[in-house]
Amino acid sequence: MAVHSESGSQEKKSGNGLNELLTFNAENMQNNMKIIYYSRTFLSIIGGVVAGILGFTGLKGFVFYLLLMAVTSVGLVAKAKFSIQTYFDSWNRVLLDGFLGGLMVGLLYSLHLC
Repeated sequence: MAVHSESGSQEKKSGNGLNELLTFNAENMQNNMKIIYYSRTFLSIIGGVVAGILGFTGLKGFVFYLLLMAVTSVGLVAKAKFSIQTYFDSWNRVLLDGFLGGLMVGLLYSLHLC
């Protein structure tokens, strides 16, 4: 995972006493978001195939998908060494981005195999 140019997300005092916010490197942030989308899409495909094979449809399939995305989020946070502010601008980026897109992919794969 790529890190922004300054460590931490705290404010820094300049020589004249004004607070300056630390900025994120846009390329690194974009790369980190790509990793989240790719991992969620890949795991949605795998989860949809597994749910289809196991016959999880309806509510069971949705709960299976929620558990899969929760494990994915924990894995991404662990990969970031539990310092989210170093790699992303908010917790929502890690926990929620790509959730609905992956839901549709997983649903299509699980319905295809049923």
